[in-house]
Amino acid sequence: MTARRAWTRVVIVPALLLVLAACAKNGERAQEAGAVAADAAVASPEGAFLAYEHDVQVQLEAAQIAPRIQQVAQACQNAKFGECAVLQVDQRSGEQPSGEVKVRIEPKGVESLIGLAGEGGTLQARNTRAEDLAQQVADTALTKARLEKEHARLLSYQDRGDLKIEDLMAITTRLSEIEAGVEQATKDAAQQRRRIDTQLVTMHFDTTSGQRSRSEIGEALSESGSILSTSVAFLIRAAAALLPVGVVALVMAWIVRALIRRRRRKP
Repeated sequence: MTARRAWTRVVIVPALLLVLAACAKNGERAQEAGAVAADAAVASPEGAFLAYEHDVQVQLEAAQIAPRIQQVAQACQNAKFGECAVLQVDQRSGEQPSGEVKVRIEPKGVESLIGLAGEGGTLQARNTRAEDLAQQVADTALTKARLEKEHARLLSYQDRGDLKIEDLMAITTRLSEIEAGVEQATKDAAQQRRRIDTQLVTMHFDTTSGQRSRSEIGEALSESGSILSTSVAFLIRAAAALLPVGVVALVMAWIVRALIRRRRRKP
């Protein structure tokens, strides 16, 4: 028995330790692969012109909503997960607090920022969509190239010495129009590039369903007093309005009854 135990300690135990270590490494590799896959899932393929937008619904405890909104906004402003710009912060307090944070962030930081938003809560819903800007990018580039070509041609005409004053003025006016068009095309191209290189993430924060139910019950209880007083006031007004009608009805009934009795007494 002693030799068997010794053999077990020398051979089996190290083997088990090696197996456990291998499993742990495989688990870490799987997690890393999952993280890479998650990042790749929201990244635009190379050569594509896709503008991604994400809508996320997060449920948190009421006390966590305001701090989490500030935390997410600060993480974006401080570029914690990469280049990021805060576009909108909306926060509503009360018995059912809620809020919204809208940011534009580079693709590699999308999952990390969403993870921060939902930490300690529930990711209730998520919607990811992409708009294909390939045609818009091509049209903008074509427009800019056409305007620049026309601009260069008019500049060559402007250098001619045999131009009339009215022709020179027409060329100058057209050059101004072309320069404005080129400037607008440059702005459009920059905006399109920004939408492709970064992604729009909108995070909606709301309380949990249990807290909403309790809040609705509390709101109903708080409103019950005003509802009761309103109902009593309505009954009092109705009684006051019907009282004269009731008095007139009683008088008329007494008169009719008296007339009937008098007729019956006559022979």
